Amino acid sequence: MTIQRTLSGIALSAALALPAVASDYLSTTTRFTDDNADAATRVLFVPENTTIAVEGWSDAQNKQVARAAEIEAFDGSAAQLITLVAPDGTKANHLLLAGVGNPAELSRFKAENLGASIAAALKPELDDVVFDTRLIKNPGIAAEISAQVAHGIDLRNYRFDRYQSEAEARPQTNYHFVTASADIAEKHYEDYRAIAEGVFVARDITALPGSDGYPEAIVQLAQKAMQGLDIDVTVVTPEQVNEMGMGLLESVSAGSQHGSYLLAAHYKGSDDAPIALVGKGNTFDTGGYNLKTSSSSILRMQTDKAGAGAVIGAVMALAKQQAPVNVVAIAPLSHNLISGSATLPGDVVKAGDGTLVEIANTDAEGRLILGDGNWYANDKFKPRAIANIATLTGSKVGALGTGYAAMFASEDDLRQAIIEAGKVTDEKVWELPLDGYPGIIDSPLADIRNIGSPGTQAGAAFLKHFAGDTPWIHIDMAADAMVSSPTGIHPAGPTGFGVRLLTEWVHQLNK
Repeated sequence: MTIQRTLSGIALSAALALPAVASDYLSTTTRFTDDNADAATRVLFVPENTTIAVEGWSDAQNKQVARAAEIEAFDGSAAQLITLVAPDGTKANHLLLAGVGNPAELSRFKAENLGASIAAALKPELDDVVFDTRLIKNPGIAAEISAQVAHGIDLRNYRFDRYQSEAEARPQTNYHFVTASADIAEKHYEDYRAIAEGVFVARDITALPGSDGYPEAIVQLAQKAMQGLDIDVTVVTPEQVNEMGMGLLESVSAGSQHGSYLLAAHYKGSDDAPIALVGKGNTFDTGGYNLKTSSSSILRMQTDKAGAGAVIGAVMALAKQQAPVNVVAIAPLSHNLISGSATLPGDVVKAGDGTLVEIANTDAEGRLILGDGNWYANDKFKPRAIANIATLTGSKVGALGTGYAAMFASEDDLRQAIIEAGKVTDEKVWELPLDGYPGIIDSPLADIRNIGSPGTQAGAAFLKHFAGDTPWIHIDMAADAMVSSPTGIHPAGPTGFGVRLLTEWVHQLNK
């Protein structure tokens, strides 16, 4: 039995003055079979303390491999990976031994990282690679690990190379997983593939430079990406933003030729009240008149739309999985520049819910657009919960670095679900306190102001104000949106952080 799927990509509207997008995110093919195959490169999954024996190889050939593994101190520990010259006469040139530890205890993210390590170790010009799982005795566990490893390979093989005149060739390898339960592996892989494509869209959104990835461009990219999915898309134009009174969202783009938009993508896979995922989409952030003065910081400010990418990617993933959930992604999109019409520090702006806000710092703009995003979610969808996700505060980086995203939650079930989702996906969160800071965003001029101290708590308090009585959670993912060098499942560049976390969180809430 052979089951095959190829990952598909998206293309931007030809009407946009944007670089062409590759027709496929990946040029690789992944298939799962229950019959053995030969290839010049073979990957053998080895549980810890297991005798290495490749079916179809002679005793002498297997002993040669076992001896080489012993010399390299390979014992099958989880994530251990070594490359050997395959024994003569085996129809293979290279043999990779991949340790899976105790397969029943191998976590999802460790299997995915193992896949990423394998992808990094394989030469991109390889035509075929066989992955042999048959030393894992439980067929169901072998199938799940196969899918997770394949997912890790896909995530690592993604490239954002459209601005390179001579881009390095992408891998075009055929990955062939030999597993006794190929149909189970395929089903798992379909779910992971849905997540991967959501991650890829989020990475694309994050990576677009500020002059190409302005609000309308992101709307059109997202619309194209969601074509063919059971998702209802609503686009609120700059004129409609004004008519609806979303003054916070409008104010952030006041200095740009590109007005603010809001995109809502609704996947209704159940009749439950929806879960609203509201992600920050500030498509470039100069800081406005509170200008960013660090050249290294401002250079990365296309990543300020990573929250919007995360919620769009998560809803896409859930729709592709046909998950039995009701979820809406809301992406307020702005372009924070400086001109004679830009919002000034000290201005007072009226939010969609009527709150009058003192703009005490124009570089605290993410909470402004999310505030109106939260109001829109409540007004139009009456959600049972709101989740905010944003590259929101530098204070978060000082507190937690990049090892954890900061998290605030108003309800225990939301809190526990996001902690568990973080453990499953390795997009970890750490809760910071919000109680104990009365008056943190009080303003002497207006109802509230958009800054306070400590900064991470002030941002969260501002967002909670606009969530109202709706159960609420906030994830501050500052500095988690991009890596400068390949790291685990991430090639260099945007990570798509939040897609996997939010997708799993929604599943956790609906168990």
